[in-house]
Amino acid sequence: MSRVAQAEEVREGAAWLDGVNPVAKVLMAVVLAVPLLVTLDAVSASTALVLELLCVPLTGLSYAVVLRRLVPVLVFAPVAAISMLLYARPEGTVYGTFLFATVSDASIALSVAVLLRVIVLALPMILLFARTDPTALADALAQVAKLPSRFVLGVLAGARTVGLFVDDWRTMGLARRARGLGDRGALRRFFSMAFVLLVFAVRRGTKLATAMEARGFGADVERTWARPSTLSARDAVAVGGSALLVAAALGAAVAAGAFRVVGT
Repeated sequence: MSRVAQAEEVREGAAWLDGVNPVAKVLMAVVLAVPLLVTLDAVSASTALVLELLCVPLTGLSYAVVLRRLVPVLVFAPVAAISMLLYARPEGTVYGTFLFATVSDASIALSVAVLLRVIVLALPMILLFARTDPTALADALAQVAKLPSRFVLGVLAGARTVGLFVDDWRTMGLARRARGLGDRGALRRFFSMAFVLLVFAVRRGTKLATAMEARGFGADVERTWARPSTLSARDAVAVGGSALLVAAALGAAVAAGAFRVVGT
């Protein structure tokens, strides 16, 4: 995605979450994800979803931007829900069977829970990292998380090239339309453009790796960093808030008698 497109999608001015250290954001993502990965019920997922949506103003994103970025998740999440609907262990009233597929009260409840849980697990990634600067993330990983500089610089280089791939895809689409090739055969066009983009990625990655090695980025030496990255009280508040959000979601499920651990 180009810088202009990113600027159009975020609100002007700094948001509260912008002041949170990127490492704290990573910790928040883990805190929000792990408890929801080991449970499977619609109450905790829906409660977490509502609470996360209430936190959107803290991120500096508009609800329209969040919904637009959730579109891929909303498209593919029903696939997991349908598989659970058809092949979950039948319990309660059985509404229909076909070969190995059985639709029952339990499978319907589980499919709804899975659908909500996929959305709830994806939403924090959008809220936490949509406005995170890759360079700030690299600074935090190196100085706060103490990760190896070679790994951090590789992550930074990869993150910087993601926007280029989006621009390449858009440019290829416009070029094919200009040649009269973009109006038919959508599936064939997708795989053709994906292959071309893969070739671009390999060539660009090779050139980038060579350039970084030539500039000494692969040297096994202790590096200095231009911008300091430290933790603050805001980071503790953010991580604590994410823990309270998860606790509220799980507490609502326990209070409603719907709490269910995966595999039970």
